[in-house]
Amino acid sequence: MNLISSRRGFMGNTGKLSAVGLALLGGNIAMAQGMAGDAAKDAGILNVALGLEHEAIGAYQLGAMSGLLQKPVLDIAVSFQSHHKAHRDALIATIEKLGGKAVAEKKLDDYAKALKADTLKNQADVLDLAARLELGATNAYLGVIPAFLSKDLAKVAARLAADETMHYTILTNALGRPLPAGALSFGA
Repeated sequence: MNLISSRRGFMGNTGKLSAVGLALLGGNIAMAQGMAGDAAKDAGILNVALGLEHEAIGAYQLGAMSGLLQKPVLDIAVSFQSHHKAHRDALIATIEKLGGKAVAEKKLDDYAKALKADTLKNQADVLDLAARLELGATNAYLGVIPAFLSKDLAKVAARLAADETMHYTILTNALGRPLPAGALSFGA
C-alpha cells in the first residue's frame, strides 16, 4: 500500500481522526479532557496516522540515501523529514497519553519495497514520488476539516494541510512544474 492511498484510506474510511485525538495532537490537553471519546479507539486511529508518518520518514530517508539528490534539494528533503519526525513524536506522545502503545516503525527495506524505491533513477524521480505523497497528504487533511464542529480542531487539521501544501509546492517548483492553473485546486 502506498502512502497516498493509505493516507486517503486513513482520513476517509476510519471514521475520521477523533476530536479528542486532534485536540491532544494540537497540544490542547484541556480541550481533549473536556471531550467524550473512546481512548482505545482514538489511540488506534492515531496509530494509523503514526504508521503513515513512519512511512513518510522512511520515504525521505530513502531519497536522502539514494545519492540522486543534489545538495540544495537534499537539504530540503532532510528538512521535510524533520517535520514528519515532529509529527511522529507528537503522535507517540498523544497515543501514550491515551494509554495506548505506539506502533513501531518498519524496517527501511520494507518502506523501500512498498514505495518501489528501486524504480527511482534520478533526482526528478525522487522529487516526483515525494510530491505525490505530499499532495495525497494535503488532500487527506483538507478532507477532514469539514467534519469538525470545533474551530480549534479544524485549525489543527488546516495547519497540517498547510505544512503538506508547503512541501508539495516546493517539491513541484523544484521539478520545474507550474503552479496549479486554477483556484481551489487542493482538497477536491
